[in-house]
Amino acid sequence: MPIKTSQPLSYTSYYVEKRKTKRIFLKQMSSLIHWESVTNVLEKHYPTGQSGQGRKAYPALVLFKMILLQTWYNLSDYGIEEQVNDTLSFMRFCGLQLEDEVPDHSVVCRFRKALNQSGAWEVLLEQINSQLAGHGVLVKPGAISIVDASVTPTPRKPKGKSSYSLAEGQEPPLDKTRQPGVDQEARWVKKGGKLQYGYKRHYLAEAQEGLVLAVHTTPANVHDSQLLGDCLNKVKLPPRSRVLADKGYCSQANEALLHSKGLRSGIQRKAYRNKPLTRREKQYNKLVGKVRYKIERVFGSIKRWFGRLEARYVGMAKTHGQHVLEALAYNLYRLPGIIMSKT
Repeated sequence: MPIKTSQPLSYTSYYVEKRKTKRIFLKQMSSLIHWESVTNVLEKHYPTGQSGQGRKAYPALVLFKMILLQTWYNLSDYGIEEQVNDTLSFMRFCGLQLEDEVPDHSVVCRFRKALNQSGAWEVLLEQINSQLAGHGVLVKPGAISIVDASVTPTPRKPKGKSSYSLAEGQEPPLDKTRQPGVDQEARWVKKGGKLQYGYKRHYLAEAQEGLVLAVHTTPANVHDSQLLGDCLNKVKLPPRSRVLADKGYCSQANEALLHSKGLRSGIQRKAYRNKPLTRREKQYNKLVGKVRYKIERVFGSIKRWFGRLEARYVGMAKTHGQHVLEALAYNLYRLPGIIMSKT
Protein backbone atom coordinates (compact mmCIF):
# COMPACT_ATOMS: atom_id res chain seq x y z
CA MET A 1 0.00 0.00 0.00
CA PRO A 2 1.58 3.30 -1.04
CA ILE A 3 2.36 5.80 1.68
CA LYS A 4 0.41 9.03 1.38
CA THR A 5 2.52 12.16 1.23
CA SER A 6 1.39 15.72 1.67
CA GLN A 7 1.07 17.55 -1.62
CA PRO A 8 3.06 20.78 -2.04
CA LEU A 9 1.03 23.95 -1.81
CA SER A 10 0.02 25.52 -5.08
CA TYR A 11 1.13 29.08 -5.88
CA THR A 12 -2.26 30.46 -4.82
CA SER A 13 -2.53 28.28 -1.70
CA TYR A 14 0.96 29.34 -0.58
CA TYR A 15 0.11 33.02 -0.60
CA VAL A 16 -3.30 32.45 1.00
CA GLU A 17 -1.59 30.55 3.83
CA LYS A 18 1.10 33.22 4.14
CA ARG A 19 -1.54 35.95 4.32
CA LYS A 20 -3.44 33.99 6.98
CA THR A 21 -0.27 33.64 9.07
CA LYS A 22 0.32 37.39 8.94
CA ARG A 23 -3.27 38.08 9.94
CA ILE A 24 -3.10 35.76 12.97
CA PHE A 25 0.23 37.18 14.15
CA LEU A 26 -0.93 40.79 13.86
CA LYS A 27 -4.17 39.95 15.66
CA GLN A 28 -2.11 38.45 18.48
CA MET A 29 0.03 41.60 18.65
CA SER A 30 -3.06 43.77 18.87
CA SER A 31 -4.45 41.82 21.82
CA LEU A 32 -1.29 40.97 23.78
CA ILE A 33 0.17 44.49 24.02
CA HIS A 34 -1.44 47.39 25.90
CA TRP A 35 -0.95 49.97 23.18
CA GLU A 36 -2.27 52.87 25.26
CA SER A 37 0.84 52.66 27.44
CA VAL A 38 2.98 52.75 24.32
CA THR A 39 0.99 55.78 23.10
CA ASN A 40 1.76 57.63 26.33
CA VAL A 41 5.50 57.16 25.72
CA LEU A 42 5.23 58.18 22.08
CA GLU A 43 3.31 61.38 22.83
CA LYS A 44 6.04 62.51 25.22
CA HIS A 45 8.70 62.12 22.53
CA TYR A 46 6.66 63.02 19.45
CA PRO A 47 4.52 66.07 20.25
CA THR A 48 2.09 67.14 17.54
CA GLY A 49 0.90 70.66 16.84
CA GLN A 50 -2.19 71.95 18.62
CA SER A 51 -2.76 75.13 16.59
CA GLY A 52 -5.55 73.65 14.52
CA GLN A 53 -4.01 75.08 11.36
CA GLY A 54 -2.97 72.95 8.44
CA ARG A 55 -3.57 69.22 8.04
CA LYS A 56 -4.37 67.12 11.10
CA ALA A 57 -1.33 65.24 12.41
CA TYR A 58 -1.30 61.46 12.20
CA PRO A 59 -1.48 59.64 15.55
CA ALA A 60 1.96 58.62 16.78
CA LEU A 61 0.80 55.04 17.43
CA VAL A 62 -0.21 54.60 13.77
CA LEU A 63 3.27 55.65 12.66
CA PHE A 64 4.97 53.47 15.28
CA LYS A 65 2.99 50.41 14.18
CA MET A 66 3.94 51.14 10.58
CA ILE A 67 7.61 51.14 11.58
CA LEU A 68 7.13 47.82 13.39
CA LEU A 69 5.53 46.32 10.28
CA GLN A 70 8.37 47.76 8.23
CA THR A 71 10.88 45.96 10.47
CA TRP A 72 9.04 42.63 10.68
CA TYR A 73 8.52 42.37 6.93
CA ASN A 74 11.71 44.10 5.70
CA LEU A 75 10.01 46.97 3.86
CA SER A 76 11.28 50.35 2.74
CA ASP A 77 9.47 53.60 3.57
CA TYR A 78 7.80 53.44 0.16
CA GLY A 79 7.05 49.75 0.67
CA ILE A 80 5.28 50.18 4.01
CA GLU A 81 3.13 52.99 2.62
CA GLU A 82 2.06 50.73 -0.25
CA GLN A 83 1.44 47.68 1.94
CA VAL A 84 -0.69 49.52 4.51
CA ASN A 85 -2.75 50.90 1.61
CA ASP A 86 -3.21 47.48 -0.01
CA THR A 87 -3.14 44.88 2.81
CA LEU A 88 -6.18 44.70 5.09
CA SER A 89 -4.32 42.97 7.94
CA PHE A 90 -1.71 45.74 7.97
CA MET A 91 -4.41 48.39 7.85
CA ARG A 92 -6.33 46.86 10.76
CA PHE A 93 -3.19 46.46 12.85
CA CYS A 94 -2.47 50.18 12.42
CA GLY A 95 -6.04 51.02 13.46
CA LEU A 96 -6.99 52.46 10.08
CA GLN A 97 -10.24 52.11 8.14
CA LEU A 98 -10.63 51.81 4.38
CA GLU A 99 -11.66 55.45 4.10
CA ASP A 100 -8.72 56.71 6.21
CA GLU A 101 -5.71 58.32 4.59
CA VAL A 102 -2.50 56.35 5.08
CA PRO A 103 0.66 58.30 6.10
CA ASP A 104 3.06 58.52 3.19
CA HIS A 105 6.72 57.53 3.19
CA SER A 106 7.96 61.03 4.05
CA VAL A 107 5.84 61.14 7.22
CA VAL A 108 7.22 57.76 8.32
CA CYS A 109 10.76 59.00 7.69
CA ARG A 110 10.24 62.21 9.69
CA PHE A 111 8.64 60.24 12.54
CA ARG A 112 11.65 57.91 12.75
CA LYS A 113 13.99 60.89 12.71
CA ALA A 114 12.05 62.54 15.55
CA LEU A 115 12.30 59.40 17.70
CA ASN A 116 16.04 59.22 17.01
CA GLN A 117 16.55 62.82 18.09
CA SER A 118 14.43 62.51 21.24
CA GLY A 119 16.02 59.25 22.42
CA ALA A 120 12.65 57.51 22.52
CA TRP A 121 13.81 54.05 21.40
CA GLU A 122 15.36 53.12 24.75
CA VAL A 123 12.19 54.16 26.60
CA LEU A 124 10.00 52.21 24.18
CA LEU A 125 12.12 49.08 24.64
CA GLU A 126 11.78 49.43 28.41
CA GLN A 127 8.00 49.90 28.11
CA ILE A 128 7.53 46.84 25.89
CA ASN A 129 9.78 44.73 28.12
CA SER A 130 7.75 45.71 31.19
CA GLN A 131 4.64 44.38 29.43
CA LEU A 132 6.45 41.17 28.49
CA ALA A 133 7.37 40.75 32.15
CA GLY A 134 3.69 41.18 32.99
CA HIS A 135 2.87 38.26 30.67
CA GLY A 136 5.43 36.14 32.51
CA VAL A 137 7.51 35.94 29.32
CA LEU A 138 10.40 38.19 30.22
CA VAL A 139 11.89 36.73 33.36
CA LYS A 140 13.42 39.37 35.59
CA PRO A 141 17.19 39.08 35.13
CA GLY A 142 17.84 37.87 38.65
CA ALA A 143 19.37 34.59 37.57
CA ILE A 144 21.42 34.86 34.40
CA SER A 145 21.99 37.51 31.72
CA ILE A 146 24.14 37.35 28.58
CA VAL A 147 26.10 40.07 26.81
CA ASP A 148 27.59 39.94 23.32
CA ALA A 149 28.22 42.06 20.23
CA SER A 150 27.82 41.74 16.47
CA VAL A 151 29.04 43.83 13.54
CA THR A 152 26.49 45.73 11.42
CA PRO A 153 28.27 46.51 8.15
CA THR A 154 27.31 49.53 6.08
CA PRO A 155 27.41 49.68 2.27
CA ARG A 156 28.60 53.30 2.52
CA LYS A 157 32.26 52.40 2.90
CA PRO A 158 35.39 54.03 1.45
CA LYS A 159 36.49 52.69 -1.91
CA GLY A 160 40.06 52.53 -3.17
CA LYS A 161 43.09 54.04 -1.48
CA SER A 162 42.82 57.02 0.82
CA SER A 163 43.87 60.38 -0.62
CA TYR A 164 45.21 63.41 1.22
CA SER A 165 45.31 67.11 0.48
CA LEU A 166 47.15 70.14 1.80
CA ALA A 167 45.34 73.47 1.82
CA GLU A 168 47.19 76.61 0.81
CA GLY A 169 49.27 77.92 3.70
CA GLN A 170 48.62 74.78 5.77
CA GLU A 171 51.37 72.89 7.56
CA PRO A 172 51.57 69.09 7.57
CA PRO A 173 50.04 66.68 8.56
CA LEU A 174 47.83 66.45 5.50
CA ASP A 175 44.04 66.36 5.63
CA LYS A 176 42.39 63.11 4.59
CA THR A 177 40.07 63.71 1.65
CA ARG A 178 36.48 62.67 2.32
CA GLN A 179 34.89 60.50 -0.31
CA PRO A 180 31.27 61.41 -1.16
CA GLY A 181 28.62 59.00 0.10
CA VAL A 182 30.82 57.48 2.82
CA ASP A 183 29.48 57.09 6.37
CA GLN A 184 32.16 59.02 8.25
CA GLU A 185 31.15 57.74 11.71
CA ALA A 186 31.60 54.05 10.83
CA ARG A 187 34.97 52.30 11.21
CA TRP A 188 36.87 49.28 9.88
CA VAL A 189 37.26 46.05 11.83
CA LYS A 190 38.73 42.65 10.95
CA LYS A 191 36.28 39.85 11.73
CA GLY A 192 36.80 36.24 10.76
CA GLY A 193 39.79 37.23 8.65
CA LYS A 194 37.71 39.72 6.62
CA LEU A 195 37.59 43.50 6.84
CA GLN A 196 34.19 45.03 7.53
CA TYR A 197 33.21 48.69 7.65
CA GLY A 198 30.33 49.70 9.88
CA TYR A 199 29.09 49.63 13.45
CA LYS A 200 28.80 47.18 16.29
CA ARG A 201 25.64 46.37 18.23
CA HIS A 202 26.07 45.33 21.86
CA TYR A 203 23.11 43.42 23.31
CA LEU A 204 22.35 42.40 26.88
CA ALA A 205 19.75 39.62 26.98
CA GLU A 206 18.09 37.50 29.62
CA ALA A 207 19.16 33.88 29.48
CA GLN A 208 15.86 31.99 29.67
CA GLU A 209 14.37 33.03 26.32
CA GLY A 210 17.14 35.23 24.95
CA LEU A 211 15.01 38.39 24.86
CA VAL A 212 16.95 41.65 24.62
CA LEU A 213 17.10 43.89 27.69
CA ALA A 214 19.53 46.63 26.61
CA VAL A 215 21.27 47.89 23.46
CA HIS A 216 24.41 49.93 22.92
CA THR A 217 25.97 50.99 19.60
CA THR A 218 29.59 51.86 18.78
CA PRO A 219 31.82 52.07 15.70
CA ALA A 220 32.93 48.60 14.60
CA ASN A 221 36.53 49.05 15.78
CA VAL A 222 35.59 49.36 19.47
CA HIS A 223 36.48 46.16 21.32
CA ASP A 224 33.61 44.24 22.92
CA SER A 225 35.21 44.18 26.35
CA GLN A 226 35.14 47.99 26.65
CA LEU A 227 31.33 48.15 26.55
CA LEU A 228 30.33 45.78 29.34
CA GLY A 229 29.77 48.65 31.76
CA ASP A 230 27.67 50.65 29.28
CA CYS A 231 25.33 47.69 28.74
CA LEU A 232 24.99 46.96 32.46
CA ASN A 233 24.24 50.61 33.25
CA LYS A 234 21.10 50.46 31.06
CA VAL A 235 19.49 47.66 33.07
CA LYS A 236 19.29 47.43 36.82
CA LEU A 237 20.25 43.83 37.55
CA PRO A 238 19.46 42.49 41.03
CA PRO A 239 22.44 41.66 43.25
CA ARG A 240 24.07 38.28 42.74
CA SER A 241 22.87 38.04 39.13
CA ARG A 242 25.28 36.16 36.92
CA VAL A 243 26.44 37.77 33.65
CA LEU A 244 27.66 35.44 30.91
CA ALA A 245 30.02 36.53 28.14
CA ASP A 246 32.56 35.03 25.76
CA LYS A 247 36.33 35.17 26.26
CA GLY A 248 36.53 38.51 24.45
CA TYR A 249 35.23 40.11 27.66
CA CYS A 250 37.82 38.37 29.84
CA SER A 251 39.81 41.04 31.66
CA GLN A 252 40.61 42.08 35.21
CA ALA A 253 38.77 45.36 34.61
CA ASN A 254 35.51 43.59 33.73
CA GLU A 255 35.84 41.18 36.65
CA ALA A 256 36.31 44.16 38.97
CA LEU A 257 33.34 45.93 37.35
CA LEU A 258 31.01 43.00 38.00
CA HIS A 259 32.26 42.72 41.57
CA SER A 260 31.67 46.44 42.19
CA LYS A 261 28.05 46.08 41.00
CA GLY A 262 27.44 43.05 43.19
CA LEU A 263 27.15 40.73 40.20
CA ARG A 264 28.64 37.29 39.61
CA SER A 265 30.95 36.67 36.69
CA GLY A 266 30.12 34.16 33.98
CA ILE A 267 32.84 35.30 31.57
CA GLN A 268 34.58 32.50 29.70
CA ARG A 269 38.26 32.06 30.49
CA LYS A 270 40.93 32.96 27.93
CA ALA A 271 44.26 31.28 27.35
CA TYR A 272 47.44 33.36 27.25
CA ARG A 273 50.91 32.76 25.91
CA ASN A 274 52.65 30.09 27.99
CA LYS A 275 49.48 29.81 30.09
CA PRO A 276 47.00 27.38 28.47
CA LEU A 277 43.58 26.71 29.93
CA THR A 278 43.36 24.12 32.65
CA ARG A 279 40.94 21.23 32.40
CA ARG A 280 38.67 22.91 34.92
CA GLU A 281 38.63 26.15 32.90
CA LYS A 282 37.78 24.27 29.71
CA GLN A 283 34.85 22.58 31.44
CA TYR A 284 33.74 25.95 32.79
CA ASN A 285 33.82 27.45 29.28
CA LYS A 286 31.66 24.60 27.96
CA LEU A 287 29.08 25.15 30.69
CA VAL A 288 28.91 28.86 29.88
CA GLY A 289 28.67 28.13 26.15
CA LYS A 290 25.60 25.91 26.67
CA VAL A 291 23.65 29.00 27.76
CA ARG A 292 25.50 31.81 26.00
CA TYR A 293 24.50 30.56 22.54
CA LYS A 294 21.04 32.09 23.04
CA ILE A 295 22.31 35.59 22.36
CA GLU A 296 24.00 34.35 19.16
CA ARG A 297 20.55 33.11 18.17
CA VAL A 298 19.22 36.66 18.61
CA PHE A 299 21.66 38.08 16.07
CA GLY A 300 21.01 35.25 13.62
CA SER A 301 17.23 35.48 13.95
CA ILE A 302 17.18 39.24 13.34
CA LYS A 303 19.23 38.76 10.18
CA ARG A 304 17.16 35.79 8.97
CA TRP A 305 13.66 36.99 9.89
CA PHE A 306 13.95 40.71 9.24
CA GLY A 307 16.59 40.69 6.52
CA ARG A 308 18.66 43.25 8.41
CA LEU A 309 22.14 42.36 7.21
CA GLU A 310 23.52 45.90 7.15
CA ALA A 311 23.00 49.44 8.37
CA ARG A 312 20.13 51.14 6.57
CA TYR A 313 20.91 54.68 7.63
CA VAL A 314 23.89 57.02 7.86
CA GLY A 315 25.43 57.93 11.22
CA MET A 316 25.71 56.22 14.58
CA ALA A 317 22.57 57.81 16.11
CA LYS A 318 20.33 56.52 13.32
CA THR A 319 22.02 53.11 13.31
CA HIS A 320 21.53 52.87 17.08
CA GLY A 321 17.84 53.56 16.53
CA GLN A 322 17.80 50.70 14.01
CA HIS A 323 19.50 48.37 16.51
CA VAL A 324 17.03 49.15 19.31
CA LEU A 325 14.04 48.89 16.98
CA GLU A 326 15.21 45.49 15.77
CA ALA A 327 15.63 44.29 19.37
CA LEU A 328 12.16 45.57 20.25
CA ALA A 329 10.64 43.96 17.13
CA TYR A 330 12.47 40.70 17.92
CA ASN A 331 11.06 40.57 21.46
CA LEU A 332 7.52 41.18 20.17
CA TYR A 333 7.92 38.66 17.36
CA ARG A 334 8.86 35.97 19.88
CA LEU A 335 6.02 36.81 22.28
CA PRO A 336 3.11 34.70 20.88
CA GLY A 337 5.27 31.60 20.44
CA ILE A 338 6.68 31.79 23.97
CA ILE A 339 3.21 32.20 25.48
CA MET A 340 1.89 29.22 23.53
CA SER A 341 4.84 27.08 24.63
CA LYS A 342 4.05 27.79 28.27
CA THR A 343 0.37 26.81 28.03
